[in-house]
Amino acid sequence: MTDAVSRARPSEATRVVTFEDDVRSVREDRVAGEEPLEIRVRAGGNSKTIAITMRTPGNDFELAAGFLFGEGVIAELDDIREMTYCLDGSVDEDQQYNIVNVDLARTALPELVALERHFTTTSACGVCGRASLEALRDRGIPAVSSPLIVNARLVTSLPSALRERQQVFETTGGLHAAALFDRRGELRLVREDVGRHNAFDKLVGAALLERKLPLRDGIILVSGRASYELVQKAISAGAPILAAVSAPSSLAVALAREFGITLIGFLRGSRFNVYAHDERVRK
Repeated sequence: MTDAVSRARPSEATRVVTFEDDVRSVREDRVAGEEPLEIRVRAGGNSKTIAITMRTPGNDFELAAGFLFGEGVIAELDDIREMTYCLDGSVDEDQQYNIVNVDLARTALPELVALERHFTTTSACGVCGRASLEALRDRGIPAVSSPLIVNARLVTSLPSALRERQQVFETTGGLHAAALFDRRGELRLVREDVGRHNAFDKLVGAALLERKLPLRDGIILVSGRASYELVQKAISAGAPILAAVSAPSSLAVALAREFGITLIGFLRGSRFNVYAHDERVRK
């Protein structure tokens, strides 16, 4: 179940004029690709669009699967019967690979009222945190339980390992990344996107499609800030440690404390802060 036929363009060439020390020059540069992705779910002969997000083309099926998993629409890979691009002749050819149809293994569409906030989003979409916190509790998701313990030196080694694998970022400087490390600090998976939420969904979606959830021994590193929604996605994926190179929000901290996530922020150089469940990090 892969999107190998995707016409993915993670980056594109463009002409730029550069000024440096009062010297003007013209050169070719690369910018991160950004196009809309519409996610549709289908069951029982009915279809419904549940999200439109701006994303970097590529790994679209992972993005759709990760999004549906994080929002509780699906609980496991077997809840998905098939994922396809919308190659309907009624859709403009240049948009056919911007629509993903997710056929669910059920006879009717699930209740999707809680997802109405996503109908039109940006690549850095936000949510009503308090309402979503109650929804997370209502889904019956347990606190993350893991015996994982790491040392501080391992934690500080993660950003450099991620940068070495950020291929598109190296050419554009314009993408967020989410990376999965194991308990030894070995980098297992990286996904990039113009939106940090999309990069995270692609990462979780890839793990879901490979039947590697929950990530009980996983450490997830994100290149931006640690928002409430990213903590929610880490909880759904069962990852015990979430680290970010920038700051967490107050709601992200509260959620991490309630659901057993070790939340690390401002991970830069040899320094970082632990905002929740510091018992998993030792000298």
